[in-house]
Amino acid sequence: MKILIAISSKEYSEPTLHVGMWAAKAFNASVTIAYVGQKISAFSTSDVGLAQESNAKWGIERPGVKVLEWAFNYLAKNEYITLDEAKAGFNRNTLVDHGKNRVEVHLKGNYCEGVDLILRRGDIIPELRHEVAHNGYDITVIGRSQKRRMAHDLVQYIDSSIYVVRDLLPFKDFRILQAVDDSKGTAKALLYGMQVAQAFNMPVDVLTVSKRDNFGKGYKRAHNKALKTFEKAGIEANSILKVGDPVETIINTATKYHLIVMGNSQLNPVVQFFKGSKPLKVMKNCNSPILIVK
Repeated sequence: MKILIAISSKEYSEPTLHVGMWAAKAFNASVTIAYVGQKISAFSTSDVGLAQESNAKWGIERPGVKVLEWAFNYLAKNEYITLDEAKAGFNRNTLVDHGKNRVEVHLKGNYCEGVDLILRRGDIIPELRHEVAHNGYDITVIGRSQKRRMAHDLVQYIDSSIYVVRDLLPFKDFRILQAVDDSKGTAKALLYGMQVAQAFNMPVDVLTVSKRDNFGKGYKRAHNKALKTFEKAGIEANSILKVGDPVETIINTATKYHLIVMGNSQLNPVVQFFKGSKPLKVMKNCNSPILIVK
């Protein structure tokens, strides 16, 4: 598994980095921690090189490097990287320029296959989208953006499953709220829910919501399949059947100690734009962390 953790600043990104590294450790995944900074413009290539050389001479940091250093110190403190890497400290000279607005340093991990710190330059959505498209991440971990539209666009336009982190709460107190219906996206969401439940020993609430008083065969079949899947995996699963609006019901059922897991909308992108999708509406209005599986 490959996980991308998108961080913004030291002030807002600790829960994002914390949860992302928990997941990476649990799944022994390779992980990349990415910061997207403002694109350097109005300079020629030689001017930029001269500016960077002058910055190094006078001890002036390139924008974003301090954020990567903060992430490095977090990894060292929590023993996510080897002792040798931690003792060596964060060396700016080890940042490798890969061109196309991307610099990187590779670290050896203790629990993960590897840890990369990268700095990209440009607009956040296109740069993260490009990073995911070219490196094939399974999950992108993002924080609850101060700009509501930002999280919405990240979920809609990045081609990987998206984990939206809320507050920094201990996973040992969490339950999974597995949203189940008869859509195509449910099967993969169920697989991810089972893997997370096993990795963190979380009990599960399987929730199916019908707009009508009677549940159709498709909904009943999907709900029972989910219960059996968790049962076979040795995971405690509670059955919840409710009638009402799916989005409102999911939001009202979830607590801050629920991790909501649901499949991505299968609607045409044009239809999604005008009508919205259930995962996006839930993400926008709930106070729980949510994993939207694509």
